[in-house]
Amino acid sequence: MTDVTAAAVCADLLYREGLYLDRQDWDSWLALYAEDAVFWVPAWLDEHRPTSDPDREISLIYHPSRVGLEERIMRIRTRKSVTALPLPRTVHMVTNILPMAVTDGGIEVTSSWMVHEFDPRVSRAHMYVGRYEHTLRREPDGAWRIARKKVLLTNDMIPTALDFYSV
Repeated sequence: MTDVTAAAVCADLLYREGLYLDRQDWDSWLALYAEDAVFWVPAWLDEHRPTSDPDREISLIYHPSRVGLEERIMRIRTRKSVTALPLPRTVHMVTNILPMAVTDGGIEVTSSWMVHEFDPRVSRAHMYVGRYEHTLRREPDGAWRIARKKVLLTNDMIPTALDFYSV
């Protein structure tokens, strides 16, 4: 795979992820994730170091497989998530997408992101910013999927509930 091809694969997948979240197209968003995908938003130990072990340290969000994301979406769809009634409206912006390592079966990619969120419950806008670290993997069906997503939330003073659609 050439660097140009890897960059195109990464950009396409990350842009689609943001679009699907903004449209609340949960099925398309979940389809971007491998069955064994890890979704992790570590907390910060201090000003410069995030936690490094989700099994032993605090995380803001941690799902060791796609099942956790599926359960979260089920709670949203069945309106059993009080913090998501009504759901905030979001705009995801992803930039500085850079493939860091390319192997036969995967791509390690880093990027920067910003999410503007409007919470209609309190008529307030919030902005979250940070960096993503994705591991993308080519699945047996030929599709590229997210095998791991680590979200480094730079402004972690959270004014309200934080959820997967906010990052």
